[in-house]
Amino acid sequence: MLDFHRADLARLAARDRLRGLAPQRGKDFASNDYLGLANSLRLAAAIADAVAEGVPVGSGGSRLLRGNHPEHEALEAEAATFFGAEASLYFSSGYTANATLLATLPQRGDLIVHDALVHASMHEGMKLSRAQSVAAAHNDPAAFEDAIAAWRAQGGKGTVWIAVESLYSMDGDTAPLAELTAVAERHDAMLIIDEAHATGVFGDRGQGLATPGERVITLHTCGKAMGCEGALVAGPRIVRDYLVNRGRGFIFSTAPSPLMARGVREGLRILADEPERRSALQDRIALAGERLAPHGALANGTPIMPLILHDNGRTMRAAEALQARGFDIRGIRPPTVPVGAARLRLSITLNVEEADIRALAEALQEVLA
Repeated sequence: MLDFHRADLARLAARDRLRGLAPQRGKDFASNDYLGLANSLRLAAAIADAVAEGVPVGSGGSRLLRGNHPEHEALEAEAATFFGAEASLYFSSGYTANATLLATLPQRGDLIVHDALVHASMHEGMKLSRAQSVAAAHNDPAAFEDAIAAWRAQGGKGTVWIAVESLYSMDGDTAPLAELTAVAERHDAMLIIDEAHATGVFGDRGQGLATPGERVITLHTCGKAMGCEGALVAGPRIVRDYLVNRGRGFIFSTAPSPLMARGVREGLRILADEPERRSALQDRIALAGERLAPHGALANGTPIMPLILHDNGRTMRAAEALQARGFDIRGIRPPTVPVGAARLRLSITLNVEEADIRALAEALQEVLA
C-alpha cells in the first residue's frame, strides 16, 4: 500500500526537493508579518475584550447556517469602507478565497488571462473553473492584450477576467496595475488583484496598491501585515452576493472564528492609526537593499528580497548555515518557483532591527563565499 507515495517522496529527495516542517529559529527573515503585528498587544487586547464580551471562539457552522455572527458582518462593512469597495466578504484563508473567486466568477465561454507567476491558489481556482485560461508573460501588459485579442479573433465572445498579484510573493516585484487597468477598460474586462503581500505595506492607510473601481476585485489576506488570519474579498456588491450564492468554497466551509473577525477589525484600525509602522518598514527595506543587494539579493523597494542561487542543494545548505548563525531564512525550491530558480527568500519585517540586517549582510558574505 502507498507504494506510489513512497516512491514519489524518494524522487523528491533525490532532487533536493523533499520538504519538511521546521520550527521558528533565530531572527525573523522568513515570515510575512511585515508590520510585526502578530504579537501586537493591541490585537491581543481586542481579542481579550471580545472574549470578555462573550464573543464565541467557534462559529458553529457555515455562514449560511448558524455560523453568521455580528462580528463577521461588522468586519465586512468596515473592510468595504477601508478598501473603498461597495462590499466585502470574509474567508477563512487567502487560498480558499482565491480558489473560490476563480472557480466561481468566470463562466463557461469566458476567458481568464493570468500572469504566469500568480499564486498556486489562483491556479487551483482555474482548474475548477468552466472558463478557458491562458498565461501571459510576467508583468507584460502587451502580452495580456495579445492574449485577449487572439481569443477574440478566434470567436471568443464572453467576459475576460484578468488575474494578477499586486506584489509577487517570490520575486518581490510589483505589477503594472495602471497599464493592466487600461487593458481591462479597453476590453471591458474584470480585473482580479491579489493584494496579499501589499495590504498593510503600501497605500496611505495600508489599503494596498490597487485603485478601487467597478471592474476591480481585490483580495486582502489578514494573516500577513495585519497579523491575524483569513482573507477579505472586496469589490462590487454583486460579487459578494454571487459568492454567497454560488461560491462553494464559501458556502460549504465552516465560518471563521468570530474572535478572529474582531481581531481583523482591530488590525484594520491599526493600519489606519499607525502609519509610522509603514514608515519604519520602508526604512528597513531601504537599508536591506543597501546592505543585501551587494550579495545578490534583488531589491525592488518591497519587503521581499529573493536571493536566487539556482541549485536546490546549495540553496538548502545556505539556508541551514544561516539558521545556524541565528537567522531564520528558508530556502524556496520548485515547484514553488520555476526549475533552476531556487532561492533564499529574504523577508524584511519590523520583527528585526537595523543591526540585524547589517549582521545578516556579514553572514551572507561568509556563507555564500
